[in-house]
Amino acid sequence: MGSVETVRGPVSVDALGVTLMHEHVFVLSEEIRRNYPRLWDEEQRVADAVDRLRSVAGRGVRTIVDPTVLGLGRDVARVARINAEVDINIIVATGLYTYRDVPFFFHYHGPGTMFGGPEPMVDMFVQDITEGIADTGIKAAFLKCAIETELSPDVERVMNAVAETHKRTGAPITVHTSAPHRTGLVAQEIFRREGVDLGRVVIGHSGDTADVDHLRELIDNGSVLGMDRFGLDVLLPGDQRVATIATLAAEGYADRMVLAQDASCHIDWFPPGFREQVAPNWHFNHIHDDVLPALRAAGVTEPQITTMLVDNPRRYFDSTDR
Repeated sequence: MGSVETVRGPVSVDALGVTLMHEHVFVLSEEIRRNYPRLWDEEQRVADAVDRLRSVAGRGVRTIVDPTVLGLGRDVARVARINAEVDINIIVATGLYTYRDVPFFFHYHGPGTMFGGPEPMVDMFVQDITEGIADTGIKAAFLKCAIETELSPDVERVMNAVAETHKRTGAPITVHTSAPHRTGLVAQEIFRREGVDLGRVVIGHSGDTADVDHLRELIDNGSVLGMDRFGLDVLLPGDQRVATIATLAAEGYADRMVLAQDASCHIDWFPPGFREQVAPNWHFNHIHDDVLPALRAAGVTEPQITTMLVDNPRRYFDSTDR
């Protein structure tokens, strides 16, 4: 068995245990946070994050996979400070999150820009994986990009850079997609064209649809489904999410799904009270408190649950298992 990089250093993939495959410690608008400090209480937010992570660890979760990259306010030094207080593995990512345009830093150099040249994102992502992020020594273990409702030129550029980094490093990929707009298929087509091993790709937010025909197509193309937004009932009710997983598991596809909530200790995108009023189940404990009992009641077996929570994440990060 191989090892995987975490915030606290490399661990054996066998030690990952129960793993939530798409959770964030923080999602922040970093430039606003830095310039308007009254909007952010560092000590209070860190203490709250420690409490939330201790709570989910107390439910038997050994690992969370955090796809917070450029565009989402990544700060692995802060995450390391929190992780020092909680006995849990946190696996971090590199990549860039945008639905349309890349930051202006990339506008004038790189392929197809005014000054041309090689893609700077590739060297940046490779450095995060092979040397560490922001001089912390903490190495990214996977790649993250996004495609929401449509493929813009800049979104495709990021996906190409992620694909090239995957080929150079072997790091697996998680891609944010819009299941209702079927953009997971677009991501698969780009990655296939660029020579990515689709078996090393999680199609994020696949659980936002109950269209099992679409999900079977993603699976047949070779990828793993991210059934990873439990608690966001405003996008798809939880009972439909459970029923979809139960249907696919009964068809023998438990080995092609991973589970999570896409929750965070704090996200500054929404006004205060949003989570409590609009999405009260959108938190790290929802799967263990509510979803797993519902899956069992729907006929999903214990071995299938273990496959989705333990075996599939281990295979995703095991560089020797291919």
